[in-house]
Amino acid sequence: MSLIQIFKPKPNKFLQLLVEQADLTVKGLELLKGYLKKRNSSLAKQVAETEKQADEVRKVLIDELMRTFITPIDREDIFSLSREIDDVLDYAYTTVDEMEILDVDPSPFMVRIASLLFEAAQEIEMAVRRLQDNHLTVAGDHAQRAKALENRVEAVYREALADLFHGVKDFKAMMNVLKMREIYRHLSNAADREDTAANVLSDIMMKMS
Repeated sequence: MSLIQIFKPKPNKFLQLLVEQADLTVKGLELLKGYLKKRNSSLAKQVAETEKQADEVRKVLIDELMRTFITPIDREDIFSLSREIDDVLDYAYTTVDEMEILDVDPSPFMVRIASLLFEAAQEIEMAVRRLQDNHLTVAGDHAQRAKALENRVEAVYREALADLFHGVKDFKAMMNVLKMREIYRHLSNAADREDTAANVLSDIMMKMS
């Protein structure tokens, strides 16, 4: 073993697990993008499986938190960031699940929102990686981009709702509107969680700097 290997700092297990969570969230949102472009049960199952894998990673992280007395980052921040990243994927799963249950077809607005959610998830994943490398300024840049993308999601969300309720004339149309609105809410909630994850990342970087 070389001297470099001997004195090389050990990787932060909590950040490694957060990176794994963020990776799975990116994967899940990429699958959501595909599902909303062409709805099919195979992609729906893949989203559900990815969500289960991410839940397992989170369970390991929480177990490590409970067994570790001193952590390199505040315990509350680790827990909060993990929870918010987990919630993003949870909402991707519930979006797909309810679309299958309610037999809702994707709309162009859903496709646009999913694309923005995917980009934000990538920014969060890169922010966590840069945090792991202690490149705090770069991590902060990614966190801010994730927040900017959340603002764009909310703009598309409002546009989608305005379009959805325009010209509704009968009960059958209203029932479809209510189904669609529920799906839009799940997507909007995913964006909210990405925004909160970016805020937690910013708090962590402030404490580390």
